[in-house]
Amino acid sequence: MNRSGTFTRRAVTAGAGVAALAAATLILPSAHAQPAPGPAALSPAQAAQLAQRLTADTQAATAGSYYEPQERKLVVDVVDQRAAGAVRAAGAEARLVAHSSDELAAARGVLEAKATIPGTAWSVDPRTNKVSVTADSTVTGEKLQRLESVVASLGDKAVLKHTSGTFKPFIAGGDAIWGSGVRCSLGFNVTTGDGQPGFLTAGHCGNASQTWSDSQGGGQIATTTKSVFPGHDYALATYTSNTDHPSAVDLYNGSQQNITRAAEATVGEQVQRSGSTTQVHDGKVTALNATVNYAEGTVNGLIDTTVCAEPGDSGGALFDKDTALGLTSGGSGDCSGGGETFFQPVPDALNGTGAKLP
Repeated sequence: MNRSGTFTRRAVTAGAGVAALAAATLILPSAHAQPAPGPAALSPAQAAQLAQRLTADTQAATAGSYYEPQERKLVVDVVDQRAAGAVRAAGAEARLVAHSSDELAAARGVLEAKATIPGTAWSVDPRTNKVSVTADSTVTGEKLQRLESVVASLGDKAVLKHTSGTFKPFIAGGDAIWGSGVRCSLGFNVTTGDGQPGFLTAGHCGNASQTWSDSQGGGQIATTTKSVFPGHDYALATYTSNTDHPSAVDLYNGSQQNITRAAEATVGEQVQRSGSTTQVHDGKVTALNATVNYAEGTVNGLIDTTVCAEPGDSGGALFDKDTALGLTSGGSGDCSGGGETFFQPVPDALNGTGAKLP
């Protein structure tokens, strides 16, 4: 919703596939070897799609990737030279690391089985080749001792960090949408599976209210038609009134950012978030496929970022220029002292609801 009370449509379309990047090796009858080609210059969206393709092609021989925005290159962690060659030939930089994706996934499995404690979160950090585990301020006493013991049992595959805040969904009693005693933020406008206009927001918002208004105490404009939380954190609402819904994100400065597609985020990508409580803030993606153990339940597959958020920002849009990336889920901290915020990926929400960006 812009300042005039009109909802902005945060539309997304399927991301265009990145062209295959290949560098041929020329064998010369010379004593001097030809230098290997350097990494290709990629946009964040191209890097994300290339990372997905390389992960599928090399399977267990890769262990995550991250984007270097200054150099516009994708760095892919690999555990053997065969995979390194494939990565370089595709246009990315290969970095040899100690732990494979399978080993790090097994470490996450141990955490899930033995340390699913409210107030904890974990994700694979491709820059350190470890599972980064975070405990918030509520994890104390026996719970903290148990967590420390489990992390220690994983050796150099995991590291434990602490945050002074509390992991919680950012719901408040964003453009703002008002429900039954709650306030959230609209994420992206979509077209539902049966061709009706609707919008995506957070699942914990959809769980909290069946109906939505664009003002506190105002008339109904939409109803929740699907909501998933915990497990994931997305909801679909269908408009029930003739409400404007352009394909844009409110930048809260009198302008809007047009949204043309949806894509997966990339570690290292610079991003922005728009929400009705704290308006627009930026930061970077630090991890993908993060697990957060809220008091209300566990949510998997989230985007971890350095972007701040506060109650009422839940459901708001995470984006990179014209690309929709995520829906605000929750986290710790605030926009005065900084924080860590997790986002539900938009492609997963579109798949789960059968919706599409117009």
